[in-house]
Amino acid sequence: MKLNRITAIFRVGLLVLYIWPASTMQAQSASASPIRLAVSGITHGHVGWILGRKDKGDILLVGIYEPNSALAQRFAKQYNLSTTLFYNDLSKMLESVKPEAVVAFGSIYEHMATVEACAPRGIHVMVEKPLATTLPQAIKMEQLAKKNGIFLLTNYETSWYPTTEKTYQLVNDSNFVGTVRKVVIHDGHEGPKEIGVGKEFLDWLTDPIQNGGGALIDFGCYGANLMTYLMKGAEPLTVTAVTQQQKPAIYPKVDDEATIVVTYPGAQCIIQASWNWPFSRKDMEVYGNTGYIIAANSTTLRLRNEDSDEYTREVTTKDIAVYQDPFSYFADVLKGKIKMPENGLYSLKNNVTVVRILDAARESAATGKTIVLTAK
Repeated sequence: MKLNRITAIFRVGLLVLYIWPASTMQAQSASASPIRLAVSGITHGHVGWILGRKDKGDILLVGIYEPNSALAQRFAKQYNLSTTLFYNDLSKMLESVKPEAVVAFGSIYEHMATVEACAPRGIHVMVEKPLATTLPQAIKMEQLAKKNGIFLLTNYETSWYPTTEKTYQLVNDSNFVGTVRKVVIHDGHEGPKEIGVGKEFLDWLTDPIQNGGGALIDFGCYGANLMTYLMKGAEPLTVTAVTQQQKPAIYPKVDDEATIVVTYPGAQCIIQASWNWPFSRKDMEVYGNTGYIIAANSTTLRLRNEDSDEYTREVTTKDIAVYQDPFSYFADVLKGKIKMPENGLYSLKNNVTVVRILDAARESAATGKTIVLTAK
């Protein structure tokens, strides 16, 4: 009797030992399997990154929605993609290929329709910056994401910069500059037409509805995103903006020059967004009461504080961990490999605040008044 019980316990033990590694391997396999990813719209000039992306084993492109059939055919040929991947109906694509996630590369105005289609189906979304053209859109998208339990990310080029993350670390973790008093952020280029963006991209980028504005939206969003990150999600007190059309013959419908001043208790941020720079630029200056940090580009910092004279420091991904591929970041968030900070650069909370700032800036520029942001 005793022998039979021992034998039974031994057999159960063997069964547990057999089953446990198998279930663990299945979980690891699920984590390692690529995310089924679809694309919503291909008129954005940056879409080539995903269409021409080399296989890294983290995502599998399963469908592409684009109602412009001529553009779809052209891109299918350009990127050597099967025409069976393309759909001219978003809902039909989502039902047919059943993606886990979607990346939006249409106009900013079209982000809303993408989230409206994806969220009720439990499909995660990442959009190109900014999140939305208006605050009511952004709030509705936020509500849809929360109600349906999806991730909704916004991608910016400066999110991949090692200097962005190092600046945040020096400001908030190392107290290198003391208390932040002023931040000045410059973003932009010579102008979308001047740098030769594609026709489809230029058409909506210079449309006040489809883009929400001109340089104010296109490049003002970077500064709003970065400042919100540096301030750990703090809401601003006021927004004041001035816009101009320095090239009305080229950009008759939207601004091409914008300066936005955003105030916080004890600090202010000056965002200079332009389609009139002599060269492309994305740089940031952070001044505190004991020092400053100047992020000249993606890898170069100029630093000074009360304990040191000015010096230059090169920062790369070897020095500080930062994703340089937003699709890898997206995939790892969905797989639970990393946790997105609540006020992080890609986060929904940060980017609703970004749209709140841009919405107020547009109103300020139109009325000539400072906009006081009331509590949510």
